[in-house]
Amino acid sequence: MGILKTDNPHNYSYINRHLEIHILGGIKFTNLERLRVTLSIKNPKQHHMLRHSIDLYNDNMVEKLVRKVAERIEMGTSIIRTTLQELISALEQYRINELQKEQEEGQIQVKTLSSKELRAAEAFLKSKDLLSKTNELIGQSGVIGEEINRLLMYLIFTSRKTNNPLHCISLGSSGVGKTHLQSKVAELIPDEDKIEITVLSANAFYYFNRTELRNKLILIEDLDGAESVLYPLRELQSKRRITKTVVHKDRKGTTKTIHLTVEGPVSVAGCTTQESVYEDNSNRSFLLYIDESEEQDKKIMHYQRAESAGQRNKQQEFESARFLRDVQRVLQPIAVRNPYAMKLSLPQSVFKPRRTNTHYLQFIEAVTFYHQLQREKKYDQQTGEEYIETTIEDIQAANELIKEVLLRKSDEITGACRNYLEELKKYLQTNKQTTFTALETRRRLKVKKTTQWRYHQQLIESHYIKKLRKKKGETIIRYEITNPNEYKELEKTISAALQECIHKITASGGSPRSTVPVRSTTETEQTTT
Repeated sequence: MGILKTDNPHNYSYINRHLEIHILGGIKFTNLERLRVTLSIKNPKQHHMLRHSIDLYNDNMVEKLVRKVAERIEMGTSIIRTTLQELISALEQYRINELQKEQEEGQIQVKTLSSKELRAAEAFLKSKDLLSKTNELIGQSGVIGEEINRLLMYLIFTSRKTNNPLHCISLGSSGVGKTHLQSKVAELIPDEDKIEITVLSANAFYYFNRTELRNKLILIEDLDGAESVLYPLRELQSKRRITKTVVHKDRKGTTKTIHLTVEGPVSVAGCTTQESVYEDNSNRSFLLYIDESEEQDKKIMHYQRAESAGQRNKQQEFESARFLRDVQRVLQPIAVRNPYAMKLSLPQSVFKPRRTNTHYLQFIEAVTFYHQLQREKKYDQQTGEEYIETTIEDIQAANELIKEVLLRKSDEITGACRNYLEELKKYLQTNKQTTFTALETRRRLKVKKTTQWRYHQQLIESHYIKKLRKKKGETIIRYEITNPNEYKELEKTISAALQECIHKITASGGSPRSTVPVRSTTETEQTTT
C-alpha cells in the first residue's frame, strides 16, 4: 500500500514500490458522483511517464488506462489495476474526511452548562429586581448609556424563544452608534441562537433549511443592504413561514414544480437612518431611537478614552457577557397567559392601535417569560398545556420600559424630526426666545440646510411651528413654536393611561377571574401521587 500525500493542494502524490502517481491540480470536493483527475504516472525505476485526464469512477475508462500504462511503462496490468484501486480508495477517504471537517468547522458549537454555571444562572433568574440586575450586567458588558434601549433590546432578543417573538429597528442619524448598540447587545445572545446578516440576495431566505431559522434572532446591520429581502422578511414576521415555488429538474431531466418552505417564528433586528422608507417593517417592530444627546456623547467619549488608556476591565466585560449568555441558555420555551389582558388598554393618541396593542401585550408576555423561574407553573386541565401567568409587577415593569416606545408611536412626526424639535425647544428656552430663524438654529444645532428644510416642512404641515408675518424692513423669515408643551402633555396622557390600567387591576383586588380550569404544579404532583 502506498501513502497519499496532500501537502501541496495542487499536486497530490501517491507512491508505492511499483508506481509513482501525481494528481495534478488536486481534486474537486463537489460533484461527489465523479472523481475527475489529471494523473501523471511513472515507474520509479524508469523515465517513461504518462499523463492522462480521467474520471476514476468510470470503470471502462480506468480499464483502458490500465492497458495504456502497462504498454507505456512495461508493467503487468494486475499491479497497475491494484495500485489504481488503492489510489481511488485513498482519494475517496480523503475527500470524505475533508468534507466532514469542513462541515464541523461550519457548525456552531453549542455550549453545555456545567452544574456550577447552571446553578449560578438559575439563582440569578430567581433573584429580586431581576430586570435592574440584568440592566446592570448589560452595562458591565460594555454597553454605555442607553439604559432603556439596551434593556428593551435584550428582552426583545429574549422573546425569540417564545411563540410570539418581538422585533426592533434602531433609528438614528449616521455615526451615532445604532449598529454598535445592536451588536453589543447581540453578544449577550448565544451564537447558536442568532444569524448575523450584512448583505442578502433576493432569494436567500428561501434556501435555508425548513427549520433552520426557527426561534432564531436575525440581525441585519443595515436595512439598506437588505432591501431585496424585506418582503419575505415581513412575511416571516407576520405569518411565521414563507414559501416559494420553483421549477426543478431531477436526474432524469424531468421538470417538476417544488415548494421551498422556511418556518419561523423569528425575531428580527435591524438598523437604519431612514425611518419613513421602511414604514411597513417599522409597523411590525419596536422603534428604538438612539440617544443623540450631549450627555450620551460624553459617556461614550469617556469610555473611549478609558479604553485607550487601558483603564477598562475587559475581563469583567467578557465575564458579564458570558454569564448573560448562560442565563439565556437556561430559559426554556413555555406558554405565557396574561389574566389581566382584558383590563389593559392603550392611550387613544396611539397611531395604528391594532398592531401597537399586539406589541404591548406581547412585550408584557416577554417580561413574564424572562421571569419564568419566579412564576408558578400551571396546567390547562382541558389541553394539558404547561404555562405561567403574568403578574401585576410584570405589567408595571413593562409599562415603565415601553412608555417611550408608545410616546413615539403617538407622535405625528418622525423620530429624527422630533429630536430636532426638542433640541430647538431647549435652545429657545435657554436663550429666552419665542421666535427663531432657520439660519440661526441651523448654526446652533449643527443641522444641514437640506435636512432642516425637510424638518421645517414636516413641522409646518403638522402645525408644530408656523411662519410669522414679516415686519416692515425684515427680509428673513421668522418662525414660532405653536405649543412648546405639546410633547410633555402627550407624555402625561400616555403615563396616565398606563397608570389607569394598573389602577383598574388593583381596584379589582388584583385577582382576575380565570375562565379556564387550571391546575398548579403542586396540585398536579398531588394528583400523580
